[in-house]
Amino acid sequence: MRGLDTPVTRLRRQVFKEIAKVAYSSENINDDIEAIPYIISPGDTPHYRESIYRERAIASERVRLAMGMSLRPEDQPVHITSGLEESNISQKYYEPPLMQVIPSACNACDVNKYEVSNQCCGCVAHPCQEVCPTDAISRINGHAYINQKKCIKCGKCKAVCPYDAIAKKIRPCAAACGVDAIESDDLGRACINTDKCVSCGMCMVNCPFGAIADKSQIFQLIRAMKKQQNVIAEVAPAIIGQFGENISAANIKAALLELGFYKVYEVAMGADIGAMTEAQHYVEKVVSKELPFLLTSCCPSWSMLAKKYFPETINKISNALTPMVATARSIKQKYPDCKVVFIGPCAAKKLEASRKSVRSDVDFVITFEELWAMFEAKSIDMDTFTKEIPMNDATGVGRGYAVSGGVAKAIEKCIHEYYDNIDVLIENAQGLSECKKILMMAKSGKMNGCLIEGMACPRGCVGGAGTNIVINRATAEVKKFVKNSKNAIPEKELADIELL
Repeated sequence: MRGLDTPVTRLRRQVFKEIAKVAYSSENINDDIEAIPYIISPGDTPHYRESIYRERAIASERVRLAMGMSLRPEDQPVHITSGLEESNISQKYYEPPLMQVIPSACNACDVNKYEVSNQCCGCVAHPCQEVCPTDAISRINGHAYINQKKCIKCGKCKAVCPYDAIAKKIRPCAAACGVDAIESDDLGRACINTDKCVSCGMCMVNCPFGAIADKSQIFQLIRAMKKQQNVIAEVAPAIIGQFGENISAANIKAALLELGFYKVYEVAMGADIGAMTEAQHYVEKVVSKELPFLLTSCCPSWSMLAKKYFPETINKISNALTPMVATARSIKQKYPDCKVVFIGPCAAKKLEASRKSVRSDVDFVITFEELWAMFEAKSIDMDTFTKEIPMNDATGVGRGYAVSGGVAKAIEKCIHEYYDNIDVLIENAQGLSECKKILMMAKSGKMNGCLIEGMACPRGCVGGAGTNIVINRATAEVKKFVKNSKNAIPEKELADIELL
C-alpha cells in the first residue's frame, strides 16, 4: 500500500502534522493534544469506522504513539496526556517497545483460513472434495462448504479448484512478518511478540486498518529545534523522489534549511566510509580465511535477525559503523555541541540510535513520512517548492546503499579499485524471509568465502516502513541519483578515518 494515498496514509500524516503544529506553536500543550482526536474526527458522523467514538479512541492512541508514549491500558481511565511531562522534552524520548498494535483499531483478521467464495459454480467434478484429506468439504445448496473444525489448512482444495473459488485468508500483518512475530491476544486481535520482533515495520505498512504504529520522536525534535539553533540533519539517500518526481536533492536540502535545520549532510558520506572499511574487513578476515564469511552491518533489522536467531554469526557481522553513525560522528567532530537528526526510510534506526552497546551520536530519528508532516505543519509545499542548494557530500557507491545489492556492490568496487587480484564472492538477500534462508545456508557452510548483504525490507531501504512512494519508483530515483553523482567511488583514505 506504500505510495497509495489511502485513508490510513492520510490519517497517519494528519496525526504527525497536528503533533508537529502543537510542538511548533502551542501555548497550552495539554489542551491542544487532547483536542487532536476531535480535529481528526470532527462532527458526529464517522469517516472510517462504524462509530465516531471508536474513531476518536483510536486517534487518541495514535497521538500517544506519535508523542513517543505507550498505549493506555484498556481497562483504566487514563487521559491522552498522561505522562506528557516525560515526553515534553527537547531530547530523545522513547517508551519501548517501538512497534505496537492498537487493540481498538485491530480488525481481528482470520489468522489462517480457507473459505469458499461466491465464485463456486457447484461443478460436477467437485475436485475440492476429492482431494480433501479430512472430509472437511461438503456441498450445501449445490455449492462447496468448508467445515472449519475439520479443516487442517493444507490448501489442497484451493490448488485444484478450476474457478479459483477458494480463498486463503491470512492476516496481512502476519503475512508480511518474516520472523513470525505476529500472534493473537485473548480476543483474537493481533499482538507483537517483542522477543521475536526485529522492528522492520513491515507489519505496520501492510495493515489495511492502520492498527500498527511505531513510536515517533517528531515532537521532541521540534522542541529541540525551537530551543537551540544548531540541529543538523543527516539524510539517507533513499530520500530522493520521496517528496515528488521533480524534487531534487538540492530542493530537499533547501527545504530542510528553511524548516530550521542548521546544516544538512548526506548519510551516504558515512556509507562511503563504511564501504571502504568493510572492503578492508573482507580482505583481512575472509580472504585470509580468518572468518568463513562476512555479514554487512548497515541494516539494523538484518543485524538483529542475525543476533537473535543465529547467535553464532555475531562475530561475523562487520564491525564497521553504519552510515548513520559514521556520518553523525563526523558531524559531531566538527560541531561538538550540535544535535544530529537522522532522516531516513527506516523505523528500526530509531532503536539503533538508542542502543547502549555502540554510541550512535544520533540524537533523533525521523522517517520521510514524519518529515512530510513537518513540512505541512510549517506550510512548506513540496509540490511547488523551487529553492535549491547543492548537496554533494557523497559518491555514487555510498548513495547506492539505498537499494538492495548496493552495499555489496559498493564494497566490491572498492576492493577491485584498491586491492590487487582479489575476487569477491557476493550474496545478498532482501526481506526477512530471504535473509533467514541465506543465514541458514551460511550456518551450514554453503556461503564460505562470501560477502553477504542483508536488507530487511523489500528492495532495500527504498522499501522501508517510513517511505512515501511506491518501491519501483523509489528504486529508479535512487539509481538515477547514483548515476548522476559527481564521483563514483570514495578515496582510499576514507578507510583510515578514525571515528571514536
